[in-house]
Amino acid sequence: MNYKHTTITAFRSLVSHKTRAALTILGIVIGVASIIVVMALGSGAQELIVNQISGLGAETLVIRPGKSATDFTSVLLSQTLTQKDLDALEKKSNVPHLVSASPFVFIAEPIMHEGDTYQSTIIGGSAEFISNTFDAPLEDGYVFTQSDIDTRNRVAVIGAGIRDDVFGTGRVLGENIRIKNQKFRVVGVFEEQGQVGPFDFDKMVIVPHTAAQTYITGNDFFQEVFLKIDSAENVEKSVYDVTQTMREQHDIGPTEEDDFHIQTQKNLIDQIGTVISILTSFLTAVVAISLVVGGIGIMNIMLVSVTERTKEIGLRKALGATKGDILRQFLFEAMMLTGIGGIIGILLGAFIAFIGAIALSQTVADSWTFTFPISAAVIGVIVSTGVGLIFGIYPASQAAKKSPIEALRYE
Repeated sequence: MNYKHTTITAFRSLVSHKTRAALTILGIVIGVASIIVVMALGSGAQELIVNQISGLGAETLVIRPGKSATDFTSVLLSQTLTQKDLDALEKKSNVPHLVSASPFVFIAEPIMHEGDTYQSTIIGGSAEFISNTFDAPLEDGYVFTQSDIDTRNRVAVIGAGIRDDVFGTGRVLGENIRIKNQKFRVVGVFEEQGQVGPFDFDKMVIVPHTAAQTYITGNDFFQEVFLKIDSAENVEKSVYDVTQTMREQHDIGPTEEDDFHIQTQKNLIDQIGTVISILTSFLTAVVAISLVVGGIGIMNIMLVSVTERTKEIGLRKALGATKGDILRQFLFEAMMLTGIGGIIGILLGAFIAFIGAIALSQTVADSWTFTFPISAAVIGVIVSTGVGLIFGIYPASQAAKKSPIEALRYE
C-alpha cells in the first residue's frame, strides 16, 4: 500500500468519525491557539514599548544613580546626582558632543485647584528640553525659560488632559494650580498627544527643577539627568566621556565600581526585548502543557479505535497488508488529527489575538498593533504534527502487531 493510498484511507477513516475526531483534536486546538495568542500579544507589547522608547531618540543618554537599573534602592534613594555633576557635564571640555542637558526631579504629589485634587505626573526639569527632545509642541502659551529655572519661578507647563480635567473650557494661562500647597502659575499647555517615550504628556505637569527642589521636595539631588548628544554616531564616545567625568566628580578610584549607570536607548531596547522574550517563552512553555494533554487524549482515542477496528485490521492483513502498512495508516491518522488541530488552532489564535489587540488599543495604548508571529505558526504546525507522531506510535504498533486470524475472530 503506497503513501497516497495510505493517506486517503486515513482521511476516510477520520471523516467517518467526525464527532470523535473533533473532540480528539480539541486539546491540540486549545494548545496551539494559546501559543499563538501569547506570542502575538508578547510581540505587540515589545513593539509598543520599543516604539515608545525610541521616541527619546538615539542621541539621548540618561544618567541614573545606582550601579545598575536593577539596583532599585540606589535609584530611588540615592542622593549622588547633584548640580555639581550637571555643571561638570555641561563643560565642553568634559563632554564635547553634548548639545543640552536637563535634570529630572520626580514629584509624588497630586495637583490641586479650588479644593479639588487631580492625579498627574509631575516632573521638575526643563520644559524646553522636554519639548524639543520628545517633539512635544505647545498648543498654547510658552515653555518656561532658563531664567525661570535660575530664579526658581513657580511656573508650570501642563498637558492637554490636565487642562481639560482641571479647567475644562475655562481660562488656563495665568491660572494657578497648587502642588503641596505651593502655587504654580500655568504658562503653557502641550498639544494633545498621549504617550510619547516614557511619558503620558496629556497627564504631565512640568515645573522648573529648582522650584521643585526649593518649594516641594526640599532636597538638592536629581533622580535622572538627560543628555542630548549632537549625533547618534557620537553616543558611544559620549558615554565614555560622561563616565570619566562622573567618576572624577564622585572621587571613584580605579578599582571601585561606579555609583551611577548610563542608559542609552539601544541598551534599553535590548534589555526590554530580552525580558519580554523570556516572559513570552515561559508563558509559551506553560500553555504548551495542553499539547501534551491533547497528545495523551489522541493516544487514548487511537487505542480505542484500534480495538474497535480489530476486524478491519484482520481483513486488511488477510488481503495482503503488511505490518508496515497498518503502522503507517494509524500513524497518518494521528498526524492528520493533530495537523488539522494545529491549523485550526493557528486560525483561532490569530483571531483571538487580533480581537485582543483591538481591545488593548482602545483601553491600554492607541499605538498597540496586531502582530502575527509567523514563527509561532510554523512551530505550532510542526509541534502539533510531532505530537501526533509521538503519541500515535504506540497505538499504531499495537494495531500492526495483531494477528490476522485472531483479529478476524474478534467479537
